[in-house]
Amino acid sequence: MFQEVIIALSEGFLKTLQIFFITLVGALPLGLIIAFGSMSRFRPIRSVMRAIVWVIRGTPLMLQLIAIFYGPGMLLGYNIWGTGNFGRNAAVAVAFIINYACYFSEIYRGGIESIPRGQYEAGQVLGMTRPQIFFKVVLAQVVKRIVPPMSNEIITLVKDTALARIILVYEVIWAGQTFIKKAGVIWPLFFTAIYYLLFNGLLTILFWYIEKKLDYYRG
Repeated sequence: MFQEVIIALSEGFLKTLQIFFITLVGALPLGLIIAFGSMSRFRPIRSVMRAIVWVIRGTPLMLQLIAIFYGPGMLLGYNIWGTGNFGRNAAVAVAFIINYACYFSEIYRGGIESIPRGQYEAGQVLGMTRPQIFFKVVLAQVVKRIVPPMSNEIITLVKDTALARIILVYEVIWAGQTFIKKAGVIWPLFFTAIYYLLFNGLLTILFWYIEKKLDYYRG
């Protein structure tokens, strides 16, 4: 049985990793776009972006998963996600990307707004354009400041992937729980903790390394 458990947990964890990486690929750039929208001088855009962030951060991810997967079908009369695993995986990806993009946007916004205004003005005095000021003066400082809160959110994302099971996406905890029903044993479920601990341990080491590499700047 041990081999069967490891195979099942490994398959489930591959789905966990898939959700994790797809979320990062989509949420990191989308979060920056939302952050810029939240800081826009055009009030309607700023208000809309901040309202979206408020709603997403103020409601559970589990509720968002249910609403995104089942909502369109109930409102429009047909399931836009289609049937089968592909549709469920697509809904999970959309829900996770939107959720984490909103959280990342607030981290981006806090990092950008923490840079003293004088640095922008100094760049203008030197004849730099706004994009040049952002990418050559501001960005390195922002990255340094957002790494700790960003690492916390990313580690939280690893654990939040377990919520995908709410719309029947097979991930590592579901794989472990299956053996409770099938074989009447609980120890496989505890083995799922090892997968999470090992992966989160690797991420912790990675972010520690990144922080050390960024120690050249202590502003």
